[in-house]
This record gives sequence, C-alpha cells and structure tokens, in this order.
Amino acid sequence: MKDKGYLIQITTAHMKHKIEIVIPQLKNIEIELDDSNSPNTVKKFVENLPFTVSLNLWGDEIYTEESPIQEKEENAKPLVELNDVAYWPTGKAICLFYGPTPIGKKGEIKPYSPVNIVGKILKPDKSILRKISDGSEATFQLKK
Repeated sequence: MKDKGYLIQITTAHMKHKIEIVIPQLKNIEIELDDSNSPNTVKKFVENLPFTVSLNLWGDEIYTEESPIQEKEENAKPLVELNDVAYWPTGKAICLFYGPTPIGKKGEIKPYSPVNIVGKILKPDKSILRKISDGSEATFQLKK
C-alpha cells in the first residue's frame, strides 16, 4: 500500500490597524500598520498608542525622536520601498519613507541601518516634507 501525501495549510490572519499621525496646523498623515513582516513590532506599536514625539527630516524620510516602542530587529530590511513605514530599532524611531535618503544609490531607498517594516503610508502627499520642520510634534493614535 502506498503512502498518501497530505498537504496541511496553516493560515494566520494578519492584523491591520489604521493610524492617524496628527501634526498641529498640518494635514494629518494616515498610515496602515500590517503585522505580516514584523508582528511583534506592530503589536508593541499599537500597545503604546497614543504617543507624541518630535519629527525630523532626512532626505525624503520623516523620522521620529525616540518612541516608547522597544523592539529588536525583526525581519529587518536594509532597503525599503516607497511609502513604507518602518521602526528603526537602533534609534527606537518610526520612519516614513516618501522617497530616497541621502545614503541610497540612485533608484533605492536606504535607511541609516536595517529597519522593521510595519506598514504603508496611505494617500501619500510628498508636499508635507516642505511643511514639516525639525522638532515639529506629532501624535500617533488609532484612527477613529
């Protein structure tokens, strides 16, 4: 008698969370967290909401000062895609990638060091980069 092969497929539901980044006197930025790449990081992100941090610019990246999130590298990537949202373990910062950074080669978006991808910017509007100044405050909160 021949053995029969069985295919067992295990599926897990990925959690998505809509987050609003409120910056006084500017249009809010909406992001969607998706735990498919870095589930522990997304979990800690959501558990720490709401939080307020200062923003900084580096090329076409907005990054925060140290956030309350503490997570090690989790499937960290040395390159990211346009409109990715990531957590930078080295600086405990949230990063929004609207385009290239100063250290990337032509056609690539390179963080300062590897980051945990946690989501995407929804309806990205790159003009916000001209309106944010270093030290602007932003509050990250669940979208109602």
